Amino acid sequence: MNSAGGDSMITNGSSHSSSAAIHRPAVRITVLFLGVLAVSCLVLYKLDSISMLYNLTSQGKTDLELERILKNASAEHKTVILTTLNQAWAEPGSIFDLFLESFQVGDKTQNLVNNLIIISMDEKAHARCLAIHPHCYALRTEGLNFTSEAYFMSEEYLKMMWRRIEFLGTVLQMGYSFVFTDADIVWLRNPFPRFYRKVDFQIACDNYYGDPADKNNRPNGGFTYVRSNRRTIQFYKFWFQSRETYPGNHDQDVLNMIKNDPFLEKIRLKMRFLDTAYFGGFCERSEDFHKVCTMHANCCYGLGTKVHDLKIVLEDWKLFMSLPREEKALASPSWRAPQNCST
Repeated sequence: MNSAGGDSMITNGSSHSSSAAIHRPAVRITVLFLGVLAVSCLVLYKLDSISMLYNLTSQGKTDLELERILKNASAEHKTVILTTLNQAWAEPGSIFDLFLESFQVGDKTQNLVNNLIIISMDEKAHARCLAIHPHCYALRTEGLNFTSEAYFMSEEYLKMMWRRIEFLGTVLQMGYSFVFTDADIVWLRNPFPRFYRKVDFQIACDNYYGDPADKNNRPNGGFTYVRSNRRTIQFYKFWFQSRETYPGNHDQDVLNMIKNDPFLEKIRLKMRFLDTAYFGGFCERSEDFHKVCTMHANCCYGLGTKVHDLKIVLEDWKLFMSLPREEKALASPSWRAPQNCST
């Protein structure tokens, strides 16, 4: 019995020893694999951390650059003038040149160009800005290319408009008030005396019906004066988020949809609409040369068409400004534009 029992034990022991010998290489391979996996995960974690740190550092550098430019360009009460520019509009002899020329030939507008920041949407527009203007900021947007002319309501156009709203919200959060102006607006007179006092958000109109508080007025997002405060910061966040509520619409249409939203009452945003007698455009011209501050090539499609008619506006304006003072005071000229834009 003992012998049998001993034989049995020896047989079982030999079987266990053989099994352990067979599995020992597998254990080593498993341990090795887990070790390599752990090292790989650690490397990937470090790479992700470095990437994240790089992105945060890049973002920090961008914010610091923007802060520097805003500070250098700001007038009293931390107010700046902003416009956006892409390559198509920056070409010599195009919209950008007419825009800058208007500041030189306008009435008391020459010094305002010192407060103007050009937000370039692509590298070539930024290079052109740096060559001729002191305050240029490159708005880099990953995965988007705004170089060519963005046709009205195209996918690129919508992306550009919403990127603009997002950026303007950032400027407000940084504590800066601004006048935003499209580059297809010529500045003929200093607009600041015509802005309403103690108003958070004021905007030009395609069509103005006589009452600055009437929300039936048809706003145009190409010209706004916005004061930086808690209300406007909340409003721009709400405006930007509303692109998802009303997909496929540009910022101006969405503004029309949300201007009566209860949220604006809740945050107590004070909004006013600017009279086209002072802030006119081709939709509704400012007819009085003695009142006009800005003229916008709105209700007009195509870069060449805008350039043609804005040149005529500046020609008419320069002729008016060249009149002797007594004759100018009595003059009541009419605009020859729009011409091509009206067709």
